[in-house]
Amino acid sequence: QVQLVEAGGGLGQAGGSRRLSCAASGRTTGSYVLGWFRQVSGQERGVVAAIDWTGRTTSYREAVKGRFTISRNNANNTVYLQMNSLKPEATAVYYCAADFSRSTLVSTRPKEYDYWGQGTQVTVSS
Repeated sequence: QVQLVEAGGGLGQAGGSRRLSCAASGRTTGSYVLGWFRQVSGQERGVVAAIDWTGRTTSYREAVKGRFTISRNNANNTVYLQMNSLKPEATAVYYCAADFSRSTLVSTRPKEYDYWGQGTQVTVSS
């Protein structure tokens, strides 16, 4: 089993920045893809960004390109999401997830991911 624990959520203003982190523990041997997803109440969970094991391949939701950056540190099994120029529509619960079926060729589909964190709320006020 793998446990994922997110941190860094909170309340902020539009135009501000926030950095989310997610630490993986447990059976984390091997290479795996990590992703950030978000969900608004009543809507489906959707990808924000994903990153492969090497860190060289990333994928972003169109609306966050140029403002959000995903990165990872394999030495401590942690993935980060730097969010800049935040907009109110970014308000959601953010989840990190791990896909152990691949190490490259990141997937943006939630069903491809094997493990999920508990989520952290990000609220952006206008």
